[in-house]
Amino acid sequence: MDQQHRNDEQQVEQESVKPEEHRDVVDGTDAPDSPNKPPVKGKAQKELFEWVKALAIAAILVLVIRYFLFAPFIVDGPSMEPNFYTGERLIVDKAIYELRKPKRGEVIVFHVPEEGRDFIKRVIGVPGDKIKYEDDNLYVNGKLVDEPYLKESIAAAKAKGEIFNNNGGEERNFPNSNFDTDVVPPGHVLAFGDNRRNSKDSRIIGFVDDKEIVGRADVIFWPLNKLAFVKQG
Repeated sequence: MDQQHRNDEQQVEQESVKPEEHRDVVDGTDAPDSPNKPPVKGKAQKELFEWVKALAIAAILVLVIRYFLFAPFIVDGPSMEPNFYTGERLIVDKAIYELRKPKRGEVIVFHVPEEGRDFIKRVIGVPGDKIKYEDDNLYVNGKLVDEPYLKESIAAAKAKGEIFNNNGGEERNFPNSNFDTDVVPPGHVLAFGDNRRNSKDSRIIGFVDDKEIVGRADVIFWPLNKLAFVKQG
């Protein structure tokens, strides 16, 4: 009986110590792919799609900003000296005049169809304004108007005993023989260059149609040592 009991205990012990089934140790490096894990090729394609989508969105934003909100402009010519010089690069706000009309003193960029190019000038008169410009004196609706952006140029000319606006004779004044009215018509502005001695502007080409205005020059961004917001009036 004792022998049978010992045999039963040995059988129980043998049954209770069955070796565990072999299992692979997973440490995140050499583990086999899970059945639910997406294949590597599919993951790469997804990442590529996300990159393409991001680049497409960025390109659309650039186009929207470039054509509807802001645009770069390169100054070419001396007509706005000493406030702007050839080669300077500006950022032009193209949206502002969709929200409101131009104001006196603002620096605008506009297209001149007859020239096939863009001009940069300063707004002198808005619709309904009666303008008289003679020598270095600007009158708007009969009142003498100060032009702070010309202060240094006028002072330098006076120091030499000269009138700043003295190059070109009567054509430099406004109105002149090119025009039969001194009142800015609806839907237009009167625009002069800051360099009144050397500027092809409304005194020669006439009033600027609102439809031809590209926008307002807001920032000088190049060269970097000239980085600044444009002073409007």
